[in-house]
Amino acid sequence: MGSWNVIEACLKHDVKRVVYSSSASVYGNALTTPMTEEHPFNNRTTYGATKIAIEQMFRSIYDQHKLPYVGYRYMNIYGPRMDYKGTYVSVIMKVLDRIFEGKPPLIYGDGSQIYDFIYISDIARANILGMKADCEDEFFNIGMGKGTTINELVDMLIEITGSQLKPEYLTQEESFVTYRIGSTEKAEELLGFKAETELIDGLKAVVDWRKSKKTS
Repeated sequence: MGSWNVIEACLKHDVKRVVYSSSASVYGNALTTPMTEEHPFNNRTTYGATKIAIEQMFRSIYDQHKLPYVGYRYMNIYGPRMDYKGTYVSVIMKVLDRIFEGKPPLIYGDGSQIYDFIYISDIARANILGMKADCEDEFFNIGMGKGTTINELVDMLIEITGSQLKPEYLTQEESFVTYRIGSTEKAEELLGFKAETELIDGLKAVVDWRKSKKTS
């Protein structure tokens, strides 16, 4: 309902263009990789269902009223100022908190889960390009187009922090998505967007920021 209110407000005030923040959650687990924007909606979560519903709202309003928009299916976003106290805390923050407490990072399952991590400054640049783009009524994957396993992610964080800790493996928790890499070809072609920040460099910035917040 909140999103529908935003759409109605955009129509009422003749907003010139909208960049809608959808999510790669609409895809669920990848059936093929890298996932193009034509990948089926394999979602099995309430969160993903709401994103699909709002995508359809924008498509229908575009057909009826020509409200210009593009929708972004973001992959796994990370960067400084990530939430580390709330309910939905990134695996990156959970690993760092354990390391800073002198405890082994926890990995659920065998750590082979693969995700596409994209740095926040690349996301900001993509949003600006979306506002300037010539296309409309289109959806785009916004990611690096590269997969990183949880094992690789944890190893990077251990290396960056200079820790000697070894990860501890626990039984896999219920997880709806364990494999997701997005194709970036459409975003490169129509938006001129390509992510620039390598994961190791982005993680270094996150670690530096999190160290500054260790007392809070």
